[in-house]
Amino acid sequence: MFGNFVVVITALLLATLAGAQQKANSAQHPKPAETQPKGAATALPSEATVNAFLQQTFGYNSALSWKIEDIKPSPAQGVAEVTVMISSPEGQQPSTFYVTADGEHALLGEIIPFGVRPFDAARKQLEKGINGPSRGAADAPVTLVEFSDLQCPHCKEAQPTVDKLLTENKNVRLVFQNFPLPSHDWAAKAAYYADCVGRNSSDAVWKFIQSVYDAQKEISAANADEKLKGLADAAGAKGDDVATCAARPDTAGRVEHSVALGKSVDVSGTPTLFVNGRKIGNLSGMPYEALKSLVDFSAKEKTSNATKGND
Repeated sequence: MFGNFVVVITALLLATLAGAQQKANSAQHPKPAETQPKGAATALPSEATVNAFLQQTFGYNSALSWKIEDIKPSPAQGVAEVTVMISSPEGQQPSTFYVTADGEHALLGEIIPFGVRPFDAARKQLEKGINGPSRGAADAPVTLVEFSDLQCPHCKEAQPTVDKLLTENKNVRLVFQNFPLPSHDWAAKAAYYADCVGRNSSDAVWKFIQSVYDAQKEISAANADEKLKGLADAAGAKGDDVATCAARPDTAGRVEHSVALGKSVDVSGTPTLFVNGRKIGNLSGMPYEALKSLVDFSAKEKTSNATKGND
C-alpha cells in the first residue's frame, strides 16, 4: 500500500542529502567537525527547524502533510532521532531520520547496535520489561517479542508467518506486546481489551488477537467497545468483565508501559519483531526461510553462550 509512497519519500530525502554531501565535498576549506564530549547531552533540533526542513523537502507537493511525532537522542552519541508521520492520499506512514550534532546534516537508514554481542542490550531490556501474554516453553532458547497494533493491516498480514514459525519450531517462545499507533483511532482500546483478555486466559487471548485482526474492517472508533466485547466473548473470556477491566486506569498504564518498552528498544512502527534482542522491522518483507534460519541460528548461539557461561 505504501510501497511507492515510501520510495518517493526516501528518494526525495536521499536527493536532499546527496546535494548537501556534494556541497560539503566541493568546499575548499571544510571546517573540522566538533566532537562532543562523551556523556554530553545531545543537541536536539527544534520543532520549528524540523518543520522548516520538511517544508523545504516536501512543500512542493500539496498532497503531502506531516506531523512531528518525536525528537529525541538516538542510540548513537550526539545524534538526534526524529520521527514524523507523513500523510498522503495513500495513507499514513512513519518516517525516521537522524540529525548530526552540527545541526547541518541528516542521515537516512537505521542505527543498529555494534560489538561482539550486539543484541544483548536489547534482549536484556526486553526480558526485564515484557508484560504481555506468551506461548511456547518458558525455557525455550529463542524468545520472540512482537510489538503489534491490532488495527494495523501489516500486523494482520505478518501473523501467519509468526504462527507458522511457532508451529514448526519448538525452540521458540513468543511474547506479544501491545504497541497501538497514535494514528489509529481504535487501536489503543483494542490493546486494553487484549491486555485484559490475556490476564484472564492465556488461551483466549490468542483467539481474541486473531479475531480482531480478522474483523479489522468491521471495527470503527464508534463501535469498538461493542465489537471488542463480542470478540472477547467469542474467544472464551467474559466480555462484560473484559470491558470493565479495559476501562480501568491500571490497564491503560500497562499498555503505556508496553509502548514505552518498545520505544526504549527503538520500535517506531508495527509489526516489529525481536529474535533474542535482534530487531526485525520489516517482518512482512522477510522471506519465511530466512526468518526460520535466523531463529535456528539464534537457538544455537543461545545454547553455545549458555554453555560458555556468557548468557
